[in-house]
Amino acid sequence: MNRPDPAPPNLRIALISLHGLIRGHDPELGRDADTGGQIKYVLELARELGTRDEVAGVELITRQIFDERVGPDYAQVEESLGPKAKIIRLPFGPKRYLRKEALWPYLEIFVDQCLMHFRRTGMPSVIHGHYADAGYAGSQLARLLHTPYIFTGHSLGRVKRERLLEQDDSDAKSLEQDYHFATRNEAEEMALETASMVITSTTQEVQEQYEMYEHYQPDRMEVIPPGVDLSLFFPTEQEGPAPKIACELEAFFREPEKPMILAVARPDERKNFETLVNVYGQSRELRELANLVLVMGRRDDLRELASGQRRVIQNILYQIDLHNLYGKCAYPKTHQPGDIPELYRWAARRRGVFVNPALTEPFGLTLLEAAASGLPIVATHDGGPKDIIGNCQNGLLVDPTDTEAIEHALLRTLTEPDQWDSWSQNGIVGVREHYSWQTHATRYLRDVQEIVTEAATPILADRRIPRRLPEFDRMIICDLDNTLDGDDEALHEFVDMLQNAGRHVGFAIATGRRLDDVLSWIDERNLPRPDVLAAAVGTELYYGKDLLPDAGWKRQISAFWKPDEVRALLDVLPGLTRQADHEQTEFKVSYQVDRSVAPPIQRIKRLLREAGLRVKVIFSLGMFLDILPIRGGSDLSIRHLAYRWGFAPEQLLVAGDSGNDEGMLKGRTLGVVVGNYSPELEKLRKLPRIYFAKGRHARGILEGVEYYNFLGHVRIPNDHVE
Repeated sequence: MNRPDPAPPNLRIALISLHGLIRGHDPELGRDADTGGQIKYVLELARELGTRDEVAGVELITRQIFDERVGPDYAQVEESLGPKAKIIRLPFGPKRYLRKEALWPYLEIFVDQCLMHFRRTGMPSVIHGHYADAGYAGSQLARLLHTPYIFTGHSLGRVKRERLLEQDDSDAKSLEQDYHFATRNEAEEMALETASMVITSTTQEVQEQYEMYEHYQPDRMEVIPPGVDLSLFFPTEQEGPAPKIACELEAFFREPEKPMILAVARPDERKNFETLVNVYGQSRELRELANLVLVMGRRDDLRELASGQRRVIQNILYQIDLHNLYGKCAYPKTHQPGDIPELYRWAARRRGVFVNPALTEPFGLTLLEAAASGLPIVATHDGGPKDIIGNCQNGLLVDPTDTEAIEHALLRTLTEPDQWDSWSQNGIVGVREHYSWQTHATRYLRDVQEIVTEAATPILADRRIPRRLPEFDRMIICDLDNTLDGDDEALHEFVDMLQNAGRHVGFAIATGRRLDDVLSWIDERNLPRPDVLAAAVGTELYYGKDLLPDAGWKRQISAFWKPDEVRALLDVLPGLTRQADHEQTEFKVSYQVDRSVAPPIQRIKRLLREAGLRVKVIFSLGMFLDILPIRGGSDLSIRHLAYRWGFAPEQLLVAGDSGNDEGMLKGRTLGVVVGNYSPELEKLRKLPRIYFAKGRHARGILEGVEYYNFLGHVRIPNDHVE
């Protein structure tokens, strides 16, 4: 019987992971707090997905970095991960390497860069954001492109903030300065709100961590544990020469033939290595039975480490000295990626034990690596280890704050040979059954195929759309109130400039006003109609003198929009007065706010989220509140315009004055903040491509046009940022 031909590969998957150092060969795991398990996860996921028949291609999109301190590998635009998988690096923000907390101001630039990439190469079937930064950027892209979105948090801001606040030397203000938790939490909420599926590693994440968020939707969450590269992590089959890493460790030991208690993690207080050293140092039996090996990332000079990492290592060295563990404890400065699998196998040959005493452990990939290599484990009873030991039955769970329990678990593993054999074999079998990348990818693709099949075809996926609005190769886009309006003399100078500029320069108005209100304003001043009009805070788009509506945009933003439920919820709140009927539109519910009485805006957002309303909340001028569809807003309408008609961001000059203009000012467009701007825009002052004009109203727009030489050969003096 002839079998039907298999379906052609149809899935184009975009994985977005923005921070850390990502390369396909010898990833520098443990180099810093940003280059850890997430890097390994996205690399191995991309590789495995790229082997599947139903996948046409996988792009792992990350940040391009030009920094001699980290080397040239991270400046390559493209790097292959296999026949159908590759890394794509896009530049955004400063060229140098930055820690993840410093990337937040530049994410809109990444969004614009990614849009240009997708327009050149084709739209993905699904976007998958990893961690909060890519969660924010990916959700923005998915909202604009109408593409299904998947989110994996890896670690969550609210969980981390609570843990840090429990420490005696932490306070909310300093934590906010260091970690930007308010921004991160908002990004995570946005990602959860947008996602069709949230992938977690453990049931504990679903039940105890994501539950802390307003957009907690258990029915959208799938527990799909990460896999292990079984070509690297496997048990030893026979005795042989000691690996290089074992020989290097022997220099630390007086009795190198003893079993080892092995711990592998970056130097982080949460990993709780200080407690482990203290347990070992105080236990005469453990010191007699085994040596202790601490692999704490890679360091060339202790003084060059981040302060938190340096403090952890210094405290560990103090504990080693206090308990006189010289000759019994190894703490190598560096290792190669290939050393770790060999070290697991060497520890298993010596009948040792792997220990993870972390205070919190979202998953625990090292536990799987050790288990796959035949090494029994002792691990914290938090998060991932509970699932791993529950599935594999290959070790013991302990309270990481109970030193006696840690000691007893280690002693039992080291002194009960039959139990050691059982746990070793169970780990080898269990990892292959529950935690292979093949299993992960199969479950992943099953869910992704279902999501993509049920999703509507994205409006912007239609390649038959013309490449550009007629005749224009650039466009000036202006807010109306307090930007164009406010200085009639300057306004007429602006109009004269447009009329003399030539037909290659288009003109657009982006405003919160209704269409009829904008047209009345134009007619009263005997002004020409704009070529593009984005009305009602970017929820309506019209083209040309005849104001032809963008029907695709209307269809796109109508998703999830429930204005009656919005009004029912907000009308009863104190201090909120619904604006007059002529300020309301099909896709905009507007209020005036008395801040002395009304709840804080963040509280209003939370109420909307808890009610299951997927909306965008815009507060401006200290008194106006607009509720829009989640896919609406001036920022997304301008990006829709650019993507649909083929404008590069550099071909759009955007001018505004208030908070509801912030989204369209940020990014790679050429931004102009007029001199009479509202205080909420002050935070944009140091961002690239945003010029703060001295001139007020239309005079400021004219100043910005001259600053960028926008009518001639465009220059961008404020493009560089360091």
